[in-house]
Amino acid sequence: MRLALLLSTILCAYAVDTKTWQQGSMEDFDQGTLQHLSLSSDGRLAVAPRVRQVYDSSLAVLWTVARDSKGTVYAGGGSLGGSKAKLFVIDPQGNSQGRGKLLAELDGIAVQAIAIDRQDRVYAATSPDGKVYRVDSAGKAEVFYDPQTKYIWALSFARNGDLYVATGDRGEIHRVTPGGVGSVFFRTEEAHARSMTVDAADNLIVGTEPSGLILRVTPAGQGFVLYQAPKREITAVAVGADGAIYAAGAGNRTATPVPAPTAVGAPLQPVPPTPAPPGTVQIVPPSPTPVAPPILTSQAVAGGSEIYRIQNDGYPRRIWSHAQDLVYALAFDAQGRLLAGTGNRGNLYRIDSDYSYTRLLNVEPTQITGLLRAPEGRMYAVTGNIGQVLAIGPELEPSGTFESDVLDSGGFSYWGRIRQEPETQAGTVFETRSGNLGRAQRNWSAWVPLNQARVASPPARFLQYRATLSGNAELSDVGVAYQMKNVAPVVARVEITPPNYRFPAPAATAATTSLNPTLILPPIQRRPAPAPAASSDSSTPALTFGKGQIGARWLAEDDNGDTLQFRVEIRGVNETAWKLVREKVRERYVSWDSTAYPDGKYVLRVTASDAPSNPPDQALTGVRESDSFLIDNTPPEITWTGVAQFHAKDALSTLGKAEYSVNGGDWTLVEPTTRLTDSLEHDYRVTLATRPPGEVTVAVRVEDEYGNQAVAKTVLK
Repeated sequence: MRLALLLSTILCAYAVDTKTWQQGSMEDFDQGTLQHLSLSSDGRLAVAPRVRQVYDSSLAVLWTVARDSKGTVYAGGGSLGGSKAKLFVIDPQGNSQGRGKLLAELDGIAVQAIAIDRQDRVYAATSPDGKVYRVDSAGKAEVFYDPQTKYIWALSFARNGDLYVATGDRGEIHRVTPGGVGSVFFRTEEAHARSMTVDAADNLIVGTEPSGLILRVTPAGQGFVLYQAPKREITAVAVGADGAIYAAGAGNRTATPVPAPTAVGAPLQPVPPTPAPPGTVQIVPPSPTPVAPPILTSQAVAGGSEIYRIQNDGYPRRIWSHAQDLVYALAFDAQGRLLAGTGNRGNLYRIDSDYSYTRLLNVEPTQITGLLRAPEGRMYAVTGNIGQVLAIGPELEPSGTFESDVLDSGGFSYWGRIRQEPETQAGTVFETRSGNLGRAQRNWSAWVPLNQARVASPPARFLQYRATLSGNAELSDVGVAYQMKNVAPVVARVEITPPNYRFPAPAATAATTSLNPTLILPPIQRRPAPAPAASSDSSTPALTFGKGQIGARWLAEDDNGDTLQFRVEIRGVNETAWKLVREKVRERYVSWDSTAYPDGKYVLRVTASDAPSNPPDQALTGVRESDSFLIDNTPPEITWTGVAQFHAKDALSTLGKAEYSVNGGDWTLVEPTTRLTDSLEHDYRVTLATRPPGEVTVAVRVEDEYGNQAVAKTVLK
């Protein structure tokens, strides 16, 4: 269907034929406005999962979310400039707005990570000057572990109950026993152990900053770099059910990275294994320049984000990238598909394959900073720049709408059918509105539904459609048929070329030699001269010399963009009937032999027709006449009026150059007795500075401004 629509657009070369406004890609739909709709990378619209606000914390940012075995949800965050980090608890029953409360206030600016042990005890980590607190159900908090570092970025429990703590600004990972006794377990030699999770074998998967490393650390403390990403900061890591590792990178690194792939899905080159003693991994040390804490804000981070998948055999591949959106959180839905929470536009993405993804939904807060999967297919998200807890799915929104961008048809147009793909399905309703202003506003027509799949909005230049989807309806292609009203072409100006020059023949330019002079005319100009329409063509080929030839060129426009053909006619200024010069001319110029016409003043008429692009009963014409011009192919008359004196006269044009030659010698210029050559007739006197002895033959040659020459002679004794 989409290919057919595309071909119909390409084949509609003529303006009055039916054209199709085609939309079927992610880029097309992104030009419009989506509400409660998901959009896939291959251009499919569908109703989005339902989003409900569970709790509004009144904080600037909630950074993390967790859930215990009873279904109680915990969220933590803070506000820049705030005096306390805050931990919230949300009632698991009903999940309606306001069913949450502040559980504890902790020292620090923000709760950056939460973990829950098998006994459903809650552990919250704060930053800066981070500490790990254990908080009971009554909100009583006690310091469980102090890593003596500035930042705590992630908490993860191993199966044996040990708690791992990922920190900055020394990039250490601490291991803490259930009794609260801990120490440094692994040193990344990076500034920040920025993200962390535990796989099924109790290996730690760690992402770092500023070198963008993804490491695997065994329970014995043996570290191995799985991949050095092109990005500076690994903001999130996750492990799939099949053991594959997923990591999100953000920001550009200043150090020389491993060459990045050229396209999403392109293979990446893993870093080869490096022997290292337990507890360390040998990497290039970071720059000694102090590293700022990688707390992501609403400001853009140069380079956008990428997501990588590292297969079980260690093979890495980039599976998603975005130049603006930044990945803050990774999780898996009920079907095991990877989800990515991003900023700074509040988009939630689902990675469908190595080459395709779906933008599931958009939330009003600018950042989705944390994700959590709950039973029955529900997801929880926490947000930044309005700290909220959101419940996502599993049910869909009741409906969603797509409001297209505005079609500019180029002129007053009639609207036809709207075709869609899939062609027939329930749950999709179209409406349209039209107008003659470039942006939709109240001076447009009202939204109206289709009439048997045809646009019911009034004819106009601009059109917009709105599609409402409900249930499981999808929309992948939309084609809107329209046809411009045919308008007459306009011949804006006709210009006569200099005499004795011709344009090349239309089919094949006549061969010329270096002996034939050429004349290149400047671009034809309007009088007056506003900006020409797009269909104007003021370029003409160079003229070549041809005695007796004359030509014309013209500017012609058609608002429909139709193909034009021209009829050229001529008449004398004192005549009433037009005589044909050429017809069915496709070029915007013509030449003809002026010697076939008596000398005199003439007018040329050019008639433009859009017949090549229209049915015969709909073709229109436009006409323009030239200024009057002169055809003069008769040479001047020369009369000898005395010894070495002559008179020259032309019937129509001003005299030009006059010369004389003595006994066949070189030609010498001679001025009229009035000095100026500015009239149709003049007297001339030939003065011989040194007269040869004996009989002398004097020849004179006079030319008019149209290049016609006359020659006469006299004999002096």
